[in-house]
Amino acid sequence: MRTATITRSTAETAIDVTVNLDGTGVYDVETGVGFFDHMLEQLSRHSLIDIRVRTKGDLHIDEHHTVEDTGIAIGQAFAQALGDKRGIVRYGDALSPMDETLTRVALDISGRPWLVWKDLFSQKRLGGMDTEMFEHFFHSFAQAAGITLHVETLYGSNNHHIAEAAFKGVARVLRTAIEIDPRKADAIPSTKGIL
Repeated sequence: MRTATITRSTAETAIDVTVNLDGTGVYDVETGVGFFDHMLEQLSRHSLIDIRVRTKGDLHIDEHHTVEDTGIAIGQAFAQALGDKRGIVRYGDALSPMDETLTRVALDISGRPWLVWKDLFSQKRLGGMDTEMFEHFFHSFAQAAGITLHVETLYGSNNHHIAEAAFKGVARVLRTAIEIDPRKADAIPSTKGIL
């Protein structure tokens, strides 16, 4: 089983994350930010990655450190669980519809972290979360996980749907990219021999 547990403790947050890449999409998430919890649950359910998150952050200031550090911890756990990446498909892409919203997502588990983010949010907050924090979460996750990630809302008007389509789309491409390719299960998916 490809699993990992990360404990991250700073003056701003205390986080415990466990992931199982070969799970069934079971989640147990508590960050103190309800809408963020909802999005992480979508990420788990649609990727089939079991995710347990316990974050205690300085929410008396705002949700910034909580979201950022949770993204880092999940990314670190993801990278650790992948190990040397032997046998993975590596790439994934998907169109993610959510009612009137359509989002395009592509990623490469490359070892070269990068985020391209294009959204259409028309309001500054959703629930108790600043909408700018969605980009920041994915940036933190991509950096810590070592993945190239592109997320673009092609169109949409409902801000909840825009956020959810992004998380579900990322979940679907993660599910594809981490699968073991039965034709090359013993090989690193790179001509370099390392990722």
